[in-house]
Amino acid sequence: MVLKLILASMVGVAIRTRYSEITSAKGIVTAALDELEMAPAPIEPSWIIAGNPEARLSLHSRSTDQQATTAIWDCTGGTFRWYFGWDETVLILDGEVRVTGEDGAERVLKEGDIAYFPAGSSAVWHIDDYVRKIAFGRREFPGSVNMALKLREKFRR
Repeated sequence: MVLKLILASMVGVAIRTRYSEITSAKGIVTAALDELEMAPAPIEPSWIIAGNPEARLSLHSRSTDQQATTAIWDCTGGTFRWYFGWDETVLILDGEVRVTGEDGAERVLKEGDIAYFPAGSSAVWHIDDYVRKIAFGRREFPGSVNMALKLREKFRR
C-alpha cells in the first residue's frame, strides 16, 4: 500500500513537472564558442598519470530539471584517467586525444569525431598538445523516478 502511494505520488510529480515544462515559456540559449568565458577546471590530481594537463570549462546550458548540461571543455597536454559520473557525449572541436577504454581498446578522437561515455565508466585520456570538446552530459534519475517516468509514458500511449 505504501509503495503504491509513493509510486502514485512520483507519477503525479512527473506529470505535473512535464506539464509545467510544456506550458512555461523557454528561452533559447545561444553563444558563440569563442565568446564563452573559460574557467579553470582542474583535473583531480590522483587521476593524473603523466604531464601537467590544465583543463578549463565553460558551462553553456543546464536543463530545468538539472539532469542535462552542455559545456565546452579544453585541456593542454598530459595523460589522466577520467571517471564519468554522468552519461557524456563529446564532439571534438579542436586538437585530438587518444582514449583508452576499460576494455583496453584505444581510439583517436580528432576534430569532428563524436564519442559516448556511459555513466560509471572510466577511460585514460592522452593529449599530446591540446584538445577542445563540446560535452553533452546527462545524469540518470534515481530508479524510482525512472520507473515513474516509464509508467507515465505507458499511460500516455
